[in-house]
Amino acid sequence: MNTNIFNPQTTNHQGGKAYELSPKQALAQLVCTGTFNQTFYVTGGEQIGEVIDLAHKIDNAFLAKLALYARQHALMKDTPVVLLAILCVKADGQPFAKAIFKDIVNNGKQLRNFVQVMRGGAVGRKSLGNFAKNLVNEWLLTASDRQFINANIGNKPTLRDVIRLSHPKPFDDKSEALIKWALQKDFNYNHLPPLARSLLDFQKDNQQPLPDLPIEWLMSLDLTTEHWAGLAKQGSWQMVRMNLNTFVRHGVFGVDGMAQMLADKLADEQAVKHARAFPYQLYATWQALGDDVPAVIKNALKTAMSHALANVPRLDGQIAIGVDVSGSMHSPVMGYRRGATSQVRCIDVASLFASAMKVANPTAMIMPFDTRLHQVIDFNDNISQITGKKPFSVRLKSAFGKADTAQTPPAVDVLALAERLAKFGGGGTHTALPLAELNRQKAKIDVMIYFSDNESWADEQSGRGTQMMKEWRILKKRCPNAKLICVDLQPYTSSQAKNGNDVLNVGGFGDNVFKVIEAFCCYATR
Repeated sequence: MNTNIFNPQTTNHQGGKAYELSPKQALAQLVCTGTFNQTFYVTGGEQIGEVIDLAHKIDNAFLAKLALYARQHALMKDTPVVLLAILCVKADGQPFAKAIFKDIVNNGKQLRNFVQVMRGGAVGRKSLGNFAKNLVNEWLLTASDRQFINANIGNKPTLRDVIRLSHPKPFDDKSEALIKWALQKDFNYNHLPPLARSLLDFQKDNQQPLPDLPIEWLMSLDLTTEHWAGLAKQGSWQMVRMNLNTFVRHGVFGVDGMAQMLADKLADEQAVKHARAFPYQLYATWQALGDDVPAVIKNALKTAMSHALANVPRLDGQIAIGVDVSGSMHSPVMGYRRGATSQVRCIDVASLFASAMKVANPTAMIMPFDTRLHQVIDFNDNISQITGKKPFSVRLKSAFGKADTAQTPPAVDVLALAERLAKFGGGGTHTALPLAELNRQKAKIDVMIYFSDNESWADEQSGRGTQMMKEWRILKKRCPNAKLICVDLQPYTSSQAKNGNDVLNVGGFGDNVFKVIEAFCCYATR
C-alpha cells in the first residue's frame, strides 16, 4: 500500500484540498477529456494554455504517443491536433509529427482543425510554415476522391482557405480539377472524378441519381421522400443515428421496409464497432427520440448500446461504485459551446458508466452522492420506482447479496438505470462519503470505482491529505487487496486520491475507460 498519502498537496478549482497530478498525468487527463470549450470551472482558453505549458515540459516521444492514444482510443478530435501542432513547431519534434500526422489527421475535418490551430497563434505561429505546409499538401494530393470532396464540408477554415494557405501543386488533370472546384474557380468537368460529377449533376437536376455522399451536401436541396429514403439507405451508421427524428419528419419510416432496414443497420455489431461511437452518444440519441420513431428503431438502439458497451469488464469480488451527482456534474460533458452545446451532461455519462458496470456485475452497489449519500441502488430494485423507504444502512447490507439470475436484457437496464441516476443530486461535492459509509458498515469490498469531476470541497479540510485518502487507508486495513479507481470526466489537473499500486486515476468518457479499469484490476490480482 502507498503510505505516503500526503504529498504533493494543492487545491482544486473549488478550493478543496487535492493531489497534484504529475506533468505527464495532468497532460493525459487534459488531452483525454478536454474539448477546449468552457467547462463548469475553466474556460477553453485556460485549457489550451495548460496543455501547451505542460507539453513543453514533456519529451516529444511521450507527446506523440499521447496524441495517438487520444485520437485512436479516447476518440478525441481537438486535443490530438494541438499536440501535433506543438510537435510541428518544435524543430526536434518534427520527425514525430511526420510519423503520426496521417493517424491524427485522418479526415478533412481533422485537416481543417490542424490548419486552424497552426494559424491561430496559440502554439507560437500564425501561419503554417514550410514543414506543416508540406504535410497538408501531401494529405490534399494523396486523399481519395471521397476524402477530398468530404473535406469541403464545414468552415472556419473552409477547404478553400486551406488550399489558399498551402498552395498544393496538382500532379495530374484530376487533382487540378478538384483543387479548382474547391477554390470555386473554372474547372474542366470531364477531368473531375465520377463522384464529384454525380454531385454536380444532382445539384442541377434532382431527377439524376442520388450521389453517394454525406447528407450535409444534399440537405439544402429540394429532396423528395424517396431521396431521403435513399440517403438513409446509403448513410453511415453514425449518420443514421444522428438523423432519426429528421427521417420521421421527411416520411422515411413510412416507406415500405425502411424501418426494419435502418433498425438492422443500427443493431449491427460490426457497424457499431466500426463507427467507434461513444456510449453517451447513443444515450443522447435515446433521450432525444421523438414519439413517432418506430419501436423497432428504439429496440435497435438498445441492442446497439449493448454492442457499444462491449468493453464493460466483469470483475471478481464485491464492487462499490460512487456516482457524483453534484451541481457541477450537471454541466455539459463536452463543455459549453455557443450555439452547439451538447445536451449530454457529466452526470449522464457517470450514470451511464455506473449502470453499465452494474449490469455486467449484478452484485455491484451504486452509491450516488453529493454532500450526502442518496439511495443506494442494488440489482433487485424496481428501477422505475426507487422509493428510498429502507434505511441507508439496511440497503447497504443487502446490496452485496446474491446476484439475481433472472436479469433483464443489459441494454434495457443500462438506459433505465442511467436515466434514474441522472435525476439525483445537484448539491456540493463530498467524495469521501461513499468510503466513509462503507467503513461505518465495515463492508468488505474488492474494487471501489468513482465517476466524478474530482472537485470535492465539502469534506473535512483540516490536517494533511484529503478525507477521501484517509477513509481509503481505513478501508485498506480491513480489505488489504482492495483497489480504488477514480474516473475523472473533466479536464482538470488534480485528484482526490494519490496514484499508487492500489489507486488509479484515469480520465475520459469513452468506453476505452472500461479497458483501463479491467487492466488495472487484472494487474491487482497478479
